[in-house]
Amino acid sequence: MKYEHVKDDLKQRINSGAIKPGGKLPSIRELSVQWECSKNTVIRAIDELEKEHLIYSVPKSGHYVIVRSSKSEDRPEGRIDFAMAAPDPGVIPYEEIQHGLNRAVQLYGDRLFTYGDPLGSPSLREAISRHLADSQIFAGSERIGVVSGAQQALHLLASMPFPNGKSAILVEQPCYAGMLKLLNLLGVTAIGVTRTESGLDLDELERHFRNNAIKFFYTVPRFHNPLGTSLSRREKEAIASMAEKYDVYIVEDDYLADLETDGKSDPICSYDHSGRVIYIRSFSKIMLPGLRLGAAVLPQALIPLFRMYKSSSDLSTSALSQAALEIHLGSGLFQRHADMMRKRYGIRMKALQEACGRHLNEGFRLIQPAGGIFAQLELPGPLAAEELAAALRQKDVHVFPTVHCFLPSVESANGLRLGVIRTNEEEIEEGVRMIRQTADELMSPRRTNKLSRAAVTWI
Repeated sequence: MKYEHVKDDLKQRINSGAIKPGGKLPSIRELSVQWECSKNTVIRAIDELEKEHLIYSVPKSGHYVIVRSSKSEDRPEGRIDFAMAAPDPGVIPYEEIQHGLNRAVQLYGDRLFTYGDPLGSPSLREAISRHLADSQIFAGSERIGVVSGAQQALHLLASMPFPNGKSAILVEQPCYAGMLKLLNLLGVTAIGVTRTESGLDLDELERHFRNNAIKFFYTVPRFHNPLGTSLSRREKEAIASMAEKYDVYIVEDDYLADLETDGKSDPICSYDHSGRVIYIRSFSKIMLPGLRLGAAVLPQALIPLFRMYKSSSDLSTSALSQAALEIHLGSGLFQRHADMMRKRYGIRMKALQEACGRHLNEGFRLIQPAGGIFAQLELPGPLAAEELAAALRQKDVHVFPTVHCFLPSVESANGLRLGVIRTNEEEIEEGVRMIRQTADELMSPRRTNKLSRAAVTWI
C-alpha cells in the first residue's frame, strides 16, 4: 500500500541519518507533494512511525525524530546498581526534553520569569487533569496542585493540620524510607501497620483507625516500595470505606501509575466518595527526574490550607519545568516514553526473577512483584542484610537493606530491596550471581565454625 512506501522511506532516512536525531520531518504537505499522494496517506505513515516510537509530534510545530541516548555510559564502569530509584540516564530522551524546554521558552516566555499560582499554572493543571482521567481519577483542575516533586507534597501534608484535628500518621511496615526520614525530621508521631506480600491486615488497620488519633494513613497501593506488590481492589475499597467511617484521611502515593499494565487496576482515589483521599502522582520516574514535578489531587476541604503551605514553601513551582511538562503531555511524548519504559522495566523485572531462580535458593526468597521497579529479596537467617550490603559494595554491587524501611520500634525484615531501574539484563544476571557468591563467602566461615564446635562437643 502507498502509505507503507512513505513509511519505509522515512524510516530509511531516519536510520541512515539523512534526518538526524532530534531533526524535524518534512511537513505533511511537502511529503504528499513529494510522493504524489494524499495527505491522509502521509498521515497514516506518520502515525505508524509514532507507534514504533521513532518520531513524536509537537502541536503547531511538526514531527521530530526521537533520540536514543547512550548517557548510561556515564555510569562508573563495572558498577551494578540495584539501589538507585532514579531513571537510568541512558533511557532519558534528553534531546526531546531540551526541545520541550526550548518550546516552553517560545510559547510561555511571558510567564516564565514571574511568580505564578502556588498550585501551578492553570493550563498544566488542566493537562494533568486529562492525563489522570486515564487512571480513573476524575478531578477538575481546581483540585490539582503542582508540586516540586512528590516528596514536597508529602512534606507539606505531614506538616499542615487537617480538618479532623488528629496528629498521628499511620504508615505501612515496611514503608518508603524517604517518608520515614521525613516524619522523623518533623517530629511527627508515626505508627506502623503491617504490610506483607499478601497485602494489609484490614482488621489491624481498622483497629488503628478506631483507637488512635490518625491524621492520615500513608500508603503505596501500587508497586509498593520496597515489596513491589500491589493491593487488591477489595483492600482499596475497604480503605476508602474505613476512611469515611473513622474520619481518617488517606495519602495515596501512586508514584508508578504510568507503568501499570493492568487496565483494571484503579487507585483508592477512584473509590473515594467522602473527600478523604489525597492522591499523589510523580512524573520523575518516567522521564523528568531533574525537573522535579509531581501533582496532588486534593479534597476541597484541604485546598486553601495546602495553597498556604505551598506558597510558604517555595512561592510557586518552577514555571519552566511546568511548561516543559505541559508540552510533553500535550504532544504525547510523555505517554509514548512511558509505554517504552513499561516494556523495558517489565523485561528487566522478568530477568531479575529468572536470575534469582537460577542462583538463589537455600533460604533466599524473592517476593514476586506485580510489576514496577522494585522487588524484595528475603535472606537466610544467619546472613545480615547490612553485612551483605557492605560486602557487596566492596565489589561495586549496590543494594538497599530493607531495615531502612521500618520504624525503629518495629522489628525489621532481613532483606534487600532490588531495583531494576538502573540495570540491564546482563548486569542483573551478574549482580544476582555476585549476591549469591558473596553470601556464600560470608556464611562459609560460620558453617566451618559450627562444624568445629560440633566436633569438639562430640569428642
